[in-house]
This record gives sequence, C-alpha cells and structure tokens, in this order.
Amino acid sequence: MSNCVLGIDPGYGRMGYGVVETKNGIAHCLTYGCIETPATMVLPDRLYAIHRAVVELVREYTPRLVGVETILFQKNVKTAIAVAEARGVVLSAVAAAGVAVVEVTPTEVKQALTGYGKAEKQQVQYMVKQLFRFTKVPKPDDAADALAVAIATEGQGRF
Repeated sequence: MSNCVLGIDPGYGRMGYGVVETKNGIAHCLTYGCIETPATMVLPDRLYAIHRAVVELVREYTPRLVGVETILFQKNVKTAIAVAEARGVVLSAVAAAGVAVVEVTPTEVKQALTGYGKAEKQQVQYMVKQLFRFTKVPKPDDAADALAVAIATEGQGRF
C-alpha cells in the first residue's frame, strides 16, 4: 500500500478522481481525471464500467484511503438515484479491495480547502490550483472536485 489518498467526486456520466500523496507535509498530485460513461450505454453497463475503472485506479495507485463525497440534494430524483447507484458501486469496489473509505460532505470539502464551509465552487477550485501549483484549474470540474475531496479526506486526520 502506498501513502496516497484517492478522492472521488461521484457521478455516473462523469465521475472525477484525484490521487494525492503527501511527503514532508506537502501535498503532491499524482494524477487526476474523469471516468466517463456515454449516455448511450444502459445504466447497468455504465455502473460496471465505473466499477472496472475504480478497481483499476485502486490496483494502480494502492491508496491507503479513499475519500468519497456524499451526495448533495438533487432536484431531479432520477439523477439522484443514478448518482447514488454509481456511488454505491465505488464504495463496493473499494471495500472489496480492502481499502478504507471515508465519506466527506461538500461542506467538509469546502471547509478543508478554503476555511469556509459555504465557499463557492470557484473558490475551492482556485485553492486546488494554488495548492498543487497548477497553472490553471484542472478540467473538467469533476477532476478538480475529486482532488479537493482527497485533500479534505487527508486534512481530517484520516490519512
């Protein structure tokens, strides 16, 4: 097992991931990106594609811990259910690999990155950019959000 955290920003069309390792108190981004599933795929196939991708990320980076953001209130119930199902697939894949999971709320992520639990999304993304000394905010937004989840997970002393 390595000394890194895998952060996940749940979704079923696009799920962000970010892998962060801390050395001597300094966070380093190992990788980030998105697991994307086309809308033309049926939901079970999309969920299986997410499962395979998460298993591969865990296999490649061997994180000590995986942080998964909890779901915000969704006005669209159908979307909320699909995101919850995708999130469940992630939790199951990580548990099957024997890696501990930490669930973090959006407020905890905002608090960890900006010091203010009601910060705007742009403020969190700016802090991700600054923390990793990126020249610009990682795109898509889901990837930047996943890096923020990884940092929040580590920052809660659960690393």
